[in-house]
Amino acid sequence: MKLLILCIFTFLCTFTAAQPVSQDPDEIEKDIFLMLDKYGLITVRESATACPFIVAPASECPRPTVLHYYTCCGHLNAQCCENVQGYVVLASVIFIVSSLMPNRLLHPDHNPDLTSERQNCQFDTDELAARFHGGIDKIRRRHEILKIVESIPELRDSTQDTSFLDRMGKVENGTRNAIRLVKHIEDIIESPLAREEIAFLNNLIIGRDGFPFVIHYVMVVPMLMNNADDEQMEWWFSKALNREFVSTYAQTELGHGTNLKKLETTAVYDEKTEEFVLNTPTITATKWWPGNLGRSTNMVMIMALLYTNGKCYGAHPFMLQIRDFDTHKVLPGIEVGDIGPKYGMNANDNGYMRLNNVRISRRNMLMKNAKVEKDGTYIAPKHSKLAYTGMMFVRAVMIKDQANQLSMAATIATRYSCVRRQGEIVEGQGEVKVLDYKTQQYRVLPHIARSICFMFAGDHSIKLYERLVKDLSKGDTSLMADLHALGSGLKAVVSFQTSLGIEQCRMACGGHGYSEAGGFLRIYGIATGGCTYEGENMVMLLQLARYIVKLVPKIRSNDPDYKPSPLTAYYFQGAVKNKISEYNAENPRELNWTYFQDGFEYVSRQLAFYAYVKYEKLREAGMRPELAWNEVAVYLMKASRAHTRTFLARNFIERVHEEHDPTIKPILSDILHLYLLYEVLDCRADLLETGYMSHTQLHSVREEMDLVLTSIRKNAVNIVDSFDLADRELVSVLGRADGHVYENLYKWAQKSSINEHEVLPFHHETLGKMMRDAREKSKL
Repeated sequence: MKLLILCIFTFLCTFTAAQPVSQDPDEIEKDIFLMLDKYGLITVRESATACPFIVAPASECPRPTVLHYYTCCGHLNAQCCENVQGYVVLASVIFIVSSLMPNRLLHPDHNPDLTSERQNCQFDTDELAARFHGGIDKIRRRHEILKIVESIPELRDSTQDTSFLDRMGKVENGTRNAIRLVKHIEDIIESPLAREEIAFLNNLIIGRDGFPFVIHYVMVVPMLMNNADDEQMEWWFSKALNREFVSTYAQTELGHGTNLKKLETTAVYDEKTEEFVLNTPTITATKWWPGNLGRSTNMVMIMALLYTNGKCYGAHPFMLQIRDFDTHKVLPGIEVGDIGPKYGMNANDNGYMRLNNVRISRRNMLMKNAKVEKDGTYIAPKHSKLAYTGMMFVRAVMIKDQANQLSMAATIATRYSCVRRQGEIVEGQGEVKVLDYKTQQYRVLPHIARSICFMFAGDHSIKLYERLVKDLSKGDTSLMADLHALGSGLKAVVSFQTSLGIEQCRMACGGHGYSEAGGFLRIYGIATGGCTYEGENMVMLLQLARYIVKLVPKIRSNDPDYKPSPLTAYYFQGAVKNKISEYNAENPRELNWTYFQDGFEYVSRQLAFYAYVKYEKLREAGMRPELAWNEVAVYLMKASRAHTRTFLARNFIERVHEEHDPTIKPILSDILHLYLLYEVLDCRADLLETGYMSHTQLHSVREEMDLVLTSIRKNAVNIVDSFDLADRELVSVLGRADGHVYENLYKWAQKSSINEHEVLPFHHETLGKMMRDAREKSKL
């Protein structure tokens, strides 16, 4: 058997120009099994037994293309030996073909229209996926986690598609799935801080429609890390990680949300008892929207206005127990409930809360940054924004999550557009794949590019946040203003463009896209919420605008001692940059990227100066600052969007410049080029108005975009396959990896509870009666 494997592997290496890492037959056997596992032809399992690759008993060898191996020492189980030899030969032949078409989703049972797309793959989809998920080791880990989930019946059979469940059913399903996850998570994930692995496991088992401790982990845990002092970390953090309580974050009120200064919930310090007294004094002070507050959580991190010694010191975070830990009954002075059905995430019991003289210990105020002493003395934080670092983290993570949502929509639309055939381009040559139409390419492919751009931006934002945390530990707050401003702009622009992109992908799927089976309703319901939660988008853009406007006087003064951050340095380089683009389609592509980037920067500067000058003129005419700000708000938001676009483009360009793999760089280059061309056309009015580009140049951009769409079309399915989205994550009949759409749409429809009744229970007294009465009348 080893000789057979050695011969096969030597032939494979010769045929594919691969180089075996070892001449040892045992190692070569291991290599070929791992290579076959990569392409889904066998399954390699981990085992604690003593030796590599003992095949399971014959009863566990279910079919020729799937073998179950244990990673131990080099010998094949005799019970399976006969079958295995044939299986390995068959698998090796298939592998030879697969090596030339390196998409791991190639499978003989898949829809031939998708198979034909994957057979033309020009790069290793796992390698491209590694760029999106942080490295090839993380891709292997994702695949390992998926295999584990699918090997445990309790997890494999958990329900992600909640289309036919009522509201209570969705909440219960999310809760039960969460408990299944908790039961197995420590056997699957080693560290409770492995955020990406936990998020992936959540998506596989629970789905994205919500579960009881989503806010607990996404917001409360990071907020504790950034706001609790060492003693409070011992009290709250370990218990939070251990799920000894389930908490939520309560900031938004019925009458106020993003405007923290105007929150009405109060926390008044009582020096005599060393307690804070919490109240929601008006109906508009009612806490409204916190995820899982309605019925699931028993602890709340609440934002309330802090009053001590008769003075208000603004909003601060407090820990509040709202339910008895044993009975789960609501504690005295507290009223909580569910706010009802929403646009999406209906497995979450988003809730409301009212407080009436609820007392908590002084130490329930999180005191890493600001403090209240026993005598009521308030000690301010070193930086006014320190309490908001948790929000900065959430916004950084949001960018990556929004990118994932858009990548899901783009995956569904791309795959379905290659399964769906409709109309003839050339008469008599048969119906074509919908993605062959240039209009469909223009509709779908730019959203692949945007999702990848957003992924890289999310990665960069998280790295900046991690750097900020290190800086803060040393007392350095210099990065805070930059990160707060960037996070505000990215949150607004990315969530808005993601929502538009998802809807465009849905419409690209025609009538079936309107069915909940397509998966778009769930994706859109989650993504579009991002336009509002964690800061309403218009407010976020205006926060960034305040940061930008403060730069203009510094730019004008040309102060040689002022050192701008890397994020804003381009504002100060206007005098040395050409004002007229030298873009030409005949230029080398990378040179044109530079011109496009210069154009985005030029527009950003011009819009910032325009808004500032308009604001200053209104001030000089006697208008109050806040009124003048309101008058120019539309121009300020345009400047903020332009600045954010500049960052997104620059970050994407830098990321592609860093790529050195000769098989990956061309496809990333195509995607980047499409992104830049699309963004140039999206802001063409600004480029024309500022005089940076001409009508002729923009016409050339359109023609170049046609060419790059054609190029990306060839690899569109392989690119979205590289997002590495399991069917369990997509929960889409239209976007299934196997492409078997129509038969599964039919199966999906059979699940409708309406189909349980051949005649609806109310038919005879409603429609039936109406038609009978009409027939009787017609006889008269």
